[in-house]
Amino acid sequence: MPDAATKARTRDLLKQQLKAERQVLIGAFRADGKPEKLLRGLRQSVDAVLTEAWRGAGLPPACALVGVGGYGRGELFPYSDVDLLILLAEPADAITRGKLEELVQLLWDLGLEIGSSIRTIDECMTESQADITVQTSLLEARLVTGDAALFADLQRHYHAALNPQAFFQAKTVEMRLRHAKYEDTAFSLEPNCKESPGGLRDLQVILWVAKAAGLADSWGQLAARGLITRTEARALMEKESAFKDIRIRLHLHTGRREDRLVFDVQSAIAETFGLKTTGEGLNARRASEYLMQRYYWAAKTVTQLNTILLQNIEAQLFPQPAVAVEIDAHFNDVNGLIDIRADDTFEASPSTMLAIFVVMTQRPELKGMTARTTRALWHARAKIDDAFRADPANHALFLRILQAPVGLVHALRRMNDMSVLGRYLPAFRHIVGQMQHDLFHVYTVDQHIMMVVRNMRRFTMSEHAHEYPFCSQLIANFRSSWLLYVAALFHDIAKGRGGDHSKLGIADATQFCRQHGLSAEDTELVAFLVEQHLTMSQVAQKQDLSDPDVISAFAQLVGDERHLTALYLLTVADIRGTSPKVWNAWKAKLLEDLYRVTLRVLGGEPHSADRELKNRQDEARAMLRLYGLPEHAHEALWAQLDVAWFLRHDAADIAWQTRSLYDRLDSPRPVVRCRLAPIGEGLQVAVYIRDQPDLFARICSYFDRKNFSILDAKIHTTRNGYALDTFLVTEQNFAKSYRDIISLIEHEICELLTSQAPLPAPTHGRLSRLSRTFPITPTVDLRPDERGQYYLLSISANDRTGLLYSIANVLTRYRINLHTAKIMTLGERVEDVFLVDGAVLSSSRNQIQLETALLDALKV
Repeated sequence: MPDAATKARTRDLLKQQLKAERQVLIGAFRADGKPEKLLRGLRQSVDAVLTEAWRGAGLPPACALVGVGGYGRGELFPYSDVDLLILLAEPADAITRGKLEELVQLLWDLGLEIGSSIRTIDECMTESQADITVQTSLLEARLVTGDAALFADLQRHYHAALNPQAFFQAKTVEMRLRHAKYEDTAFSLEPNCKESPGGLRDLQVILWVAKAAGLADSWGQLAARGLITRTEARALMEKESAFKDIRIRLHLHTGRREDRLVFDVQSAIAETFGLKTTGEGLNARRASEYLMQRYYWAAKTVTQLNTILLQNIEAQLFPQPAVAVEIDAHFNDVNGLIDIRADDTFEASPSTMLAIFVVMTQRPELKGMTARTTRALWHARAKIDDAFRADPANHALFLRILQAPVGLVHALRRMNDMSVLGRYLPAFRHIVGQMQHDLFHVYTVDQHIMMVVRNMRRFTMSEHAHEYPFCSQLIANFRSSWLLYVAALFHDIAKGRGGDHSKLGIADATQFCRQHGLSAEDTELVAFLVEQHLTMSQVAQKQDLSDPDVISAFAQLVGDERHLTALYLLTVADIRGTSPKVWNAWKAKLLEDLYRVTLRVLGGEPHSADRELKNRQDEARAMLRLYGLPEHAHEALWAQLDVAWFLRHDAADIAWQTRSLYDRLDSPRPVVRCRLAPIGEGLQVAVYIRDQPDLFARICSYFDRKNFSILDAKIHTTRNGYALDTFLVTEQNFAKSYRDIISLIEHEICELLTSQAPLPAPTHGRLSRLSRTFPITPTVDLRPDERGQYYLLSISANDRTGLLYSIANVLTRYRINLHTAKIMTLGERVEDVFLVDGAVLSSSRNQIQLETALLDALKV
């Protein structure tokens, strides 16, 4: 038995050996860029060290060291785990357990990331039957060193127990669940090159189920068995090698096991491939965009070939007679899948490349295409050329897809996956895999468009009516609602060209409409929606909706109810399609409020302050009667409020605040009331206190300290010198104990305002990872409103903790009076608009000083 000094020398020698060989292998990779060579070399280096360590461990002869998982497959990424099975003939005794513990400790001391299990054959079989992950890892088991006969016995037991059909079903279910975790798209802006749909894991699943079925161990063998063509096998080998290359570079760049192509690393990885940024200004295209577009096209290819292969393997494992039912002259229904009636259907009659999608919308019972149909369509897509695009018959087929009562979204997604959509609409092909660096989109442009179409489609479906009942109600009465799908397809189609994509996209949309025979009226509507698709969101979230001039200008822009309704539906669908985090109930309320008040103006009802004031007061008085308050309970408070206050609150808010302040107008202590926001999300907080210059900053400091996000603030000073301010705030966890939080907020804000403690220094929270990667140059814009009564202060910057309080602190220092605050957060970017006034603003020099101070506060 070697002594401690000998063991230490052995450990140091093995560690040095590993380090030296690793450096040589990585250096060679940086020079020649051959991923398979590096993965094989790292595995062989670890094999040699493990064999030497095993030899010195003094274990019984009837033991084996087995590589499983990726290491068993014969490849090792720079920072991946080394997955090991220590196979025993019988359960270990105390002496053997001690030696095994010493061995595992040695391997960790060598710097290896070990994932180890110690089992007998029977234990392996029990775990394998209970856990598909263990069963999969054993499928790739490889003897590293030790008892070969024992390992062979494990293999015999394993394959005897393996049920290929059950294994196939389990792995395909596992794959569907994994795809769902990644939103069923390979086109996330930060994909996981291993786990995302179309990535390395999808390729591994194919080889696993093929190996379990005894069909093949490699792409070449799959081609030899006729499950794919040799061209397809070469394509899969190329894509697999490309993904391995990216994963290696991710590991080397980050110095850890990292499989996500996150924004932080995309540019650096692109540069290792020799990719460069091209163009300047609006026409600039980052090196990372070239990298990611290559990645997305590769993932798209894998997705298609994955479908073909899994269908063919399933047919081998679950043979059943092909029952063909004729659909029409070109297609059959074969066991629930659409199948071409002749191998050359698409080549002989190219229009069938659109007709097949028409049929699938007409027959929702069809689960998809047969493998040969998918393959034939994939290879025939080049037939979609200028002549094809100019054929009126194809125009009619495409319109039938858009007008289909069911199946539209599935059809368009399949068309995109098969590259049919991009071939038919060349402008769409340019945005396939197009990145969006705006801090709130989480999909590529083409996938965002698909999401917007999906959202629009959901408005028409009864099973989704509970999600957006108002949108469902509107679209049900909208004539030719399929025009909205056309607008959705084209609203972002000009992104990436430089310039304003809303303007540039008009030409593409107009050309499509005219080419496809749409009327002048319908063409104008689609073009209007493409040009103005951002307008309604900007007006609702950045302008004062209590201002009749704002509403009148917007009503004049939309012109009529049809344009207003179409724009509203597209706006909701568009915002919802950017990211699950961008939409919230507050934005929903702002948009719906803008829609309703604009509709009244378009209907001939003048949007006068007097009429609106009377309507809201009448409705609020009716609510107060329901509360049981005396008939004149409102008069004392309302006498202290001007018209602007009433126009900035709806009737329910007016009634709530009036009830809260009844008999407390001259309260010496602050009155703070909090409730669940009527919009169904967040909390509404009302503060009534004798006015003070730093009030807004003081309240912001509280919400900042408590990690609340302020969505909206309405600031008002009554005629008797009191501040009556309301805030809409959200916090991720408040729903779990909102009653306690409501009481706590009321108490703590009251105590804070009573204490009059000095304002705390603003905290400069760290920027998020995305904001550090794509920093926004902060902007501050201060300008008089149209009446010259107030100033509009617009601020744009990267979001961070404490930002709003930093802004409020500056406004306090400069004695700026705040009337309203609209706080808009778009992913990682904030765009806040404040309505302000103050004596200091009368001087242009002071205005410049204020803007400079705000810019300083926005810096991290």
